[in-house]
Amino acid sequence: MAMIEFSAEEKSLIIDKIQRYFVAELDQDIGKFEAEFLIDFFAEEVGAYFYNRGLNDAKAVLEEKLATISDDLYEIEKPTNFVR
Repeated sequence: MAMIEFSAEEKSLIIDKIQRYFVAELDQDIGKFEAEFLIDFFAEEVGAYFYNRGLNDAKAVLEEKLATISDDLYEIEKPTNFVR
């Protein structure tokens, strides 16, 4: 799996969220470098878990849609003398 990369704007927003979390929940100030280090750590160490969960969720939605399409096609099928 390729490393998860964010644009500079995305990374800046994530860094801000991490810094605000540390202040609000842990009463600690962390710098930009430390927050960026955490982003890299989570992307490398646990990112695949979130990525795979997203893939599984997308797969479930797709399978549901395909089942609906299959049902819809069956409903408009014309009768013939051929047996399936």
